[in-house]
Amino acid sequence: MKFGTSLMTLFGFCMLGSIFFTTAWAETHHHTFIVKETPCTRLCHTKNILTVNGQFPGPTIYARKGDTVIVNVINQGKKNITLHWHGVDQLRNPWSDGPEQITQCPIQPGANFTQQMHLIYEEGTLWWHAHSDFDLATVHGPLIIYPKQGTVYPFNKPHKEFTLILGEWWNKDVNTVLEEALQSGGEVQPSDANTINGQPGDFLPCSKNNTVKVHVEQGKTYLLRLINAALSNEFFFNIANHHLTVVGTDGSYTKPYATDLVFISPGQTMDVLIKANQHQNSSTPSRYYIAARPYIGNILVSYDANITTAILEYETNYTKISAPPLLSPLPAINDSDTVAIFSGGLRSLADKNHPIDVPQTINEHMYIVASLNIISCHNNSCKGPLGGRFAASLNNVSFETPQISILSAYYYSIPGVYTTDFPDNPSHYFNFTEDSNPTNYLTKKVTKVKMLNYNTTVEIVFQGTNIGPENHPMHLHGQSFYVVGRGSGNFDKKKDPLTYNLVDPPKENTVAVPKNGWATIRFRAVNPGVWYMHCHVDRHVSWGMNTVFITKNGKSADAKMLPPPSDMPPC
Repeated sequence: MKFGTSLMTLFGFCMLGSIFFTTAWAETHHHTFIVKETPCTRLCHTKNILTVNGQFPGPTIYARKGDTVIVNVINQGKKNITLHWHGVDQLRNPWSDGPEQITQCPIQPGANFTQQMHLIYEEGTLWWHAHSDFDLATVHGPLIIYPKQGTVYPFNKPHKEFTLILGEWWNKDVNTVLEEALQSGGEVQPSDANTINGQPGDFLPCSKNNTVKVHVEQGKTYLLRLINAALSNEFFFNIANHHLTVVGTDGSYTKPYATDLVFISPGQTMDVLIKANQHQNSSTPSRYYIAARPYIGNILVSYDANITTAILEYETNYTKISAPPLLSPLPAINDSDTVAIFSGGLRSLADKNHPIDVPQTINEHMYIVASLNIISCHNNSCKGPLGGRFAASLNNVSFETPQISILSAYYYSIPGVYTTDFPDNPSHYFNFTEDSNPTNYLTKKVTKVKMLNYNTTVEIVFQGTNIGPENHPMHLHGQSFYVVGRGSGNFDKKKDPLTYNLVDPPKENTVAVPKNGWATIRFRAVNPGVWYMHCHVDRHVSWGMNTVFITKNGKSADAKMLPPPSDMPPC
């Protein structure tokens, strides 16, 4: 991409965020993030949205591995807010992690809070986002971490790079959408458009003039940093007539993975190399659609099926013919086979400069069933199934968010906030992936956490169910994990572990658990603190598909949680 390319072509106005790496690097980077309302127009409709520094998407943070980033978050909006640095381990420092009522109380209007990130292990593409209500819809941005000084990429340096953020747009205020669903107990209204860098693209009303454009030169290789910031939708993604090579996921490098498309879930990031090799002469097309379509496992429910587009444009030295861009077909919206094939092809780079450490022996085994549920309503008066209220759970425990943060309760030994009996296994078993699953799978709201001793090795088998229309992208704060196995149907504890990849599994922080299958992760609990684990489909979080791991202090000084900063937001 040319550095002279107008930012207007890359990020849709409400104001535009820079995505280019052009400055010399220091070891500590200071940023001020002002959260405020900003008018924004999409789909012929103008509304106020919550932004950071007036930008949608928000500003990009650049750093190198080993750097420190300090962000002063100032809330000039009308509601409480928290920010999370997605994929940053926050070693020994859960105080800056960000999830509302888990590690902090929210930053109230008129207040501020300074958060720190020490980028010890991270390298590649991560992102930051609001972690309160549905604010993530417009409050998010890239976090780009380059190799530390004196080191290089594990692939040939690309000519240039560009960042594309997949998201969703509602014409209605997103938190009104949330409030209406929670009050009625019914389903959340689907978005009105899917977006790339905040823009719906060529195929939706009042959108074509602001479609994102990426300019490339014939014969050059580019690094695409792809982020899924959607509240609900997983996406198939491709660039017409261009092959893609995945070289990283969730801030960790992978073996080069050649593919014609990418499948990406909410919360995930991908680093992708693209060779611009399709514009051979003036008789070949110079414009190609960049496109994303949602993946929905059950097409019998309401969803936003709109394809969102950007345009890849070749620089030429002649007058361009105004032909429409080429569009390559994307998989069917419910093509689960393509999802499984793509996801199963990812492998960690695992070379001498990027070693991995997959736990070979396990201290804690957990089998966690992720499911949608129902909570009964008086006189069947709610708008969920059978007159009940939609809920979600892990092992039939639907998480109740406390009034004070779990981190404060743990650190200051405040009783009555949570119990430590989150179950390692489901309360009852049935054929989780059968089409005739119970439609009255009842649950209740409680606040249960899982305690881990320092240096414990953990294996979690996530089991999906056919209760609900989509996968569950499970995200773990405080540490990445290795995805050692995945498959369809019910997990078989005798046969399926024999298929595990314990040599070079992908290292991720968000794994898409198939709704009718399973995925297994492993990690070592060496980060003392309070760490949230939740589905990254935001309405599932609001319904209770979340829990908390508390990793206890180790014996040495560098294995103990840091004390809180002086400016922690009050409850």
